[in-house]
Amino acid sequence: MTTTVQNSQSFVIQLKDKIEYAETGVLSKVLLKVPYCQYTLFCLAAGTDIAEHTSTRNAVVQVIEGQGTLTLEGQDINLEPGVFVFMPANAPHALKAEANLAFLLTLSAAT
Repeated sequence: MTTTVQNSQSFVIQLKDKIEYAETGVLSKVLLKVPYCQYTLFCLAAGTDIAEHTSTRNAVVQVIEGQGTLTLEGQDINLEPGVFVFMPANAPHALKAEANLAFLLTLSAAT
């Protein structure tokens, strides 16, 4: 499910209604794409690891539910509902879901 809107259109979605988990691994849903920005809902099953990687775009993680650990540039960050993390482009990061974990990932153009 990807929604692309024009700048003059509004878009409303209830994130909790879109959360679903696989038995293992990651489910991701691109919720919205606009020029220079993409919003994706990530749902990680408990015990899921995402190996260290980088992105050429700036990223923001906004945790909706669950628990996990984000390792960002060598620093461990506890993920729990309400946590907001900004990751600059090309910053090495990895992720582990200790419990089912859902977050909104916003990718934007690096300046």
